[in-house]
Amino acid sequence: MKIDVVSDTVCPWCFIGKRRLEKALLERPNIKFEVHWHPFQLNPEMPLDGIDRQTYLNLKFGGSVNAQAIYRNIVTAGASENLDFNFDAIGRMPNSLLSHRLVYLFRESKQQNMITENLFRSYFFYGLDIGKIETLIQVTEESGLSSATVKEHLLSDANKNLVQEQDKKARAIGITGVPCFIINDEFVVSGAQEPEVFLQVFDAAEASTATVAERIRPAL
Repeated sequence: MKIDVVSDTVCPWCFIGKRRLEKALLERPNIKFEVHWHPFQLNPEMPLDGIDRQTYLNLKFGGSVNAQAIYRNIVTAGASENLDFNFDAIGRMPNSLLSHRLVYLFRESKQQNMITENLFRSYFFYGLDIGKIETLIQVTEESGLSSATVKEHLLSDANKNLVQEQDKKARAIGITGVPCFIINDEFVVSGAQEPEVFLQVFDAAEASTATVAERIRPAL
């Protein structure tokens, strides 16, 4: 079963959604899943070197009071998934394009999920600026992957346009927020839904696949 996850590396709900998806996957051990991560930038106009986080919160939410209320809900939801968000450690809101290019580099590899996980951890647990090449190289090395390949890739413009086009494609098909999970190119789960929601969709996708297989089965 194919699962395409449209997300942003600086989106806390995407991290929460990842955990809830993983719980659901464990509940269906008989299904072979293929999970692929796709880019979406919540702040596509963000300067390439990012901006001060407090400035970002003021612009995005109209001040720290409103931001605190919003992030309080995120911290509570994260705690329910054993995610210890440390927003106080984040000093700068990064442009996520480079991190998406890193994820895209491993699109044909089983390492893509690990890179995505470690980007989330680096940013939300330790406040690392994942908009910087040196940070992404560090994440790559800590993931046990070739940092030389990553450095060469990120210092060039390789796949930059492809990543941006994927973002545009996601918006063109109606995705306005993330995370968004597309199952077997047919079913859509929007937002960081509870595992039970994913399980219902998995079962529906399995039933749909079985129905199609029955229709095209040749007569004996």
